[in-house]
Amino acid sequence: MMTNGVVHANLFGIKDWVTPYKIAVLVLLNEMGRTGEGAVSLVERRKLNQLLLPLLQGPDITLSKLYKLIEESCPQLANSVQIRIKLMAEGELKDMEQFFDDLSDSFSGTEPEVHKTSVVGLFLRHMILAYSKLSFSQVFKLYTALQQYFQNGEKKTVEDADMDREDGEKQMEKEELDVSVREEEVSCSGPLSQKQAEFFLSQQAALLKNDETKALTPASLQKELNNLLKFNPDFAEAHYLSYLNNLRVQDVFSSTHSLLHYFDRLILTGAEGKSNGEEGYGRSLRYAALNLAALHCRFGHYQQAELALQEAIRIAQESNDHVCLQHCLSWLYVLGQKRADSYVLLEHSVKKAVHFGLPRAFAGKTANKLMDALKDSDLLHWKHSLSELIDISIAQKTAIWRLYGRSTMALQQAQMLLSMNSLESLNAGVQQNNTESFAVALCHLAELHAEQGCFAAAGEVLKHLKDRFPPNSQHAQLWMLCDQKIQFDRAMNDGKFHLADSLVTGITALNGIEGVYRKAVVLQAQNQMTEAHKLLQKLLTYCQKLKNTEMVISVLLSVAELYWRSSSPTIAMPVLLEALALSKEYRLQYLASETVLNLAYAQLILGIPEQALTLLHMAIEPILADGAVLDKGRAMFLVSKCQVASAASYDPVKKAEALEAAIQNLSEAKNYFAQVDCRERIRDVAYFQARLYHALGKTQERNHCAMIFRQLHQELPAHGVPLINHL
Repeated sequence: MMTNGVVHANLFGIKDWVTPYKIAVLVLLNEMGRTGEGAVSLVERRKLNQLLLPLLQGPDITLSKLYKLIEESCPQLANSVQIRIKLMAEGELKDMEQFFDDLSDSFSGTEPEVHKTSVVGLFLRHMILAYSKLSFSQVFKLYTALQQYFQNGEKKTVEDADMDREDGEKQMEKEELDVSVREEEVSCSGPLSQKQAEFFLSQQAALLKNDETKALTPASLQKELNNLLKFNPDFAEAHYLSYLNNLRVQDVFSSTHSLLHYFDRLILTGAEGKSNGEEGYGRSLRYAALNLAALHCRFGHYQQAELALQEAIRIAQESNDHVCLQHCLSWLYVLGQKRADSYVLLEHSVKKAVHFGLPRAFAGKTANKLMDALKDSDLLHWKHSLSELIDISIAQKTAIWRLYGRSTMALQQAQMLLSMNSLESLNAGVQQNNTESFAVALCHLAELHAEQGCFAAAGEVLKHLKDRFPPNSQHAQLWMLCDQKIQFDRAMNDGKFHLADSLVTGITALNGIEGVYRKAVVLQAQNQMTEAHKLLQKLLTYCQKLKNTEMVISVLLSVAELYWRSSSPTIAMPVLLEALALSKEYRLQYLASETVLNLAYAQLILGIPEQALTLLHMAIEPILADGAVLDKGRAMFLVSKCQVASAASYDPVKKAEALEAAIQNLSEAKNYFAQVDCRERIRDVAYFQARLYHALGKTQERNHCAMIFRQLHQELPAHGVPLINHL
């Protein structure tokens, strides 16, 4: 069987074969050798040399496309190549025979044009050998294919010229020589040789890993992979790329099928056994189980994932493979977050990590000790130029600094990652900027800007995320959740609880725990205390079982707020003390400061404002330094409340000074609330300011604040909660 001048035997039965496209490349090489050094400038020759490698390694492309690439590098040579191919295609079969006979002259002489062992020399020798092995009928079919290839190229050139005349002169953007393989190029190509197939697979795998937007579409890529597997079903790497491609479209059946076929072929062909001896077979089995566990975990099949992971651990322990065991430990942590009963298995595995001194943030280590431990691993990453691990480490530091409540340090780490150039030179001109670590850093950046009231900047970051990680990409869920959370917070700040409630469904689909917590917050804001309390209690029990400390503290703070809004501040005190103990134990400084803020408010309600002020002095500094704008406003509002309550027993002169200081703090709190469009709290501040101005006898200022309060009160719904009982 023969297509496009190519004999279809086993796909990799021979190293290479002759196609019409490769004849065109041979003509290009022949013309480059014949052209004198003075006829082509040094810059043009350098561009041509850069063009050669993609042409030799890549799949076949149309003749018109080849002309354009050569013309961009050297217009004079493009014209010569076009004339040579035209003469050969419109001539006779003997012209092609004579061309291949003349190719051998490139190696003759004391100073040959091409060295036999060079990349170009090896390509020429392969082509000459492949052509010499063809029978007469195959040579005739090859020449017929060359004529058809030339005619199609001429038609395409004429069509492009007609379009240029109709549309006017248009400047075409110069395409980089090492760009990704485009769909039109692949569709016109014949079957790939071994080198072309390996180049194609490595290129597409790198694109899927680092820049999915530049890879072929899932349907086009699968079509090419099916074409490869049609002629060589045992091509293991093609099965693995098919597995990665099916993951893009969330096809669980096809991805599982391709993954199992990959490891089956890997074992049957003995690819690993040749390099690793008897170890190769066992290595394939344990990594097959590990990949299968990762696949099930991604699709939410946590029970199957745990079974596969236990199998991988068992085989890895028998083989004493510590690297595989560390990968298993990472996936155990992921399963521990997804399923409560998997955490027991994780605790047993973590003992091994503790034995070797591996750091853990939730072990309660201080920031300096944890960062020192990470620094030691970073030294190894930098020493060996492991750029991917460097990116992951910086993303982890960003998340850890946010966990510890240091937004400035988190912002610095995120900016460092985004501005850092990749150390790994990738094919197809891809910069390593579309990995999960970059998505995480950008999401942190968007949330940090939103917390400071810079919603326009956060929107720009999210827009960039949407462009870089399309909705069907594997890391799109990160920015989707980030976007939903920012929209939810803005709706809650603006008092649009119905809009916030509609966003809960989307958040729950992406993160169940976060969704339930946000639902409870909405119910609490709508004054549905009973329903909110039931939901919070269930969530608290579940998070305690999962040992999700950060969420446990957040839920405890919401429960305490629910108690004092229900006029039960004494019941809230033990809850707040429990949250404070957890925050101190795990060194979560920002959550500890927020808990102290809530404790001070509870003491204010209980009628001891002096002690509340003392607590505030302990907590307000971290909040003003690293806190969100909303929390800064809440802190200043609470300070003013405590100042007013403490001034009740002062003499008139000192009381007036205290009220003036409280008004200044209220103005600062109002500015903070205005930055995040929190109109409900601005209304509370205006009400409080009007009362204070009235007490000081400042009628004009009182009326101004009263007018602001009236306008906001008419726009916003009131839920029957006293203003003084709102932190």
